[in-house]
Amino acid sequence: MASKVLDLLYWRDVGTTGLVFTGLVVGLACLFQLSAITILSNLGLGIMAFTLPVRLLYKAMKLVRLSDGSHPFQSYLDEDRTLTDEDTVRMAEQMVLLIATAVTELKRLFFIDSIMDSVKLVVFLYLLTYVGVQANGLTLVMTGVICAFSLPLLYRLQQARIDKIVKAIKKLVEKVTEIVDLVISLAKPPPAPAPSPAPTPKLTLQL
Repeated sequence: MASKVLDLLYWRDVGTTGLVFTGLVVGLACLFQLSAITILSNLGLGIMAFTLPVRLLYKAMKLVRLSDGSHPFQSYLDEDRTLTDEDTVRMAEQMVLLIATAVTELKRLFFIDSIMDSVKLVVFLYLLTYVGVQANGLTLVMTGVICAFSLPLLYRLQQARIDKIVKAIKKLVEKVTEIVDLVISLAKPPPAPAPSPAPTPKLTLQL
């Protein structure tokens, strides 16, 4: 499944990727004007408007003995898409692991396990407030789809130049992180000095 998604994102099959990309963009664009129920029902009607006449045509050709009566969509009907017990258990385990990892990470961020990571979350959430004012969720989804299909192709075409830019950004982020860590360490109060040991009493010998 993951390999098929990567094949789509990297445009390894241009025809299939173009079809999927166009369908997603058109479908999301339709959601701006129509409800999801209307789009799904019309999509189903469009598919049936093609498959039903083709099936009736093959049936009529069989009656007049112009064909052997084979089903035009038999190859699609024969595809096995059922999940085995092992696949179901593996998918459930992966979902539980993802949820547990997400909950653990959110706890770590919201309860300030690392100051730097929590500050990054605050900045990210603050920026999201501005994004939410300018765009709705559907716009963000469409933008994400366009970026998901465009950025891998752009990276493959301009890989050397993008790698240089990413390295420069990483170095800048590392320097900023070091400066912030230094400021935080200087702002911390110095540790309390350890108490000095009490002097041992001297014993005098009386003659």
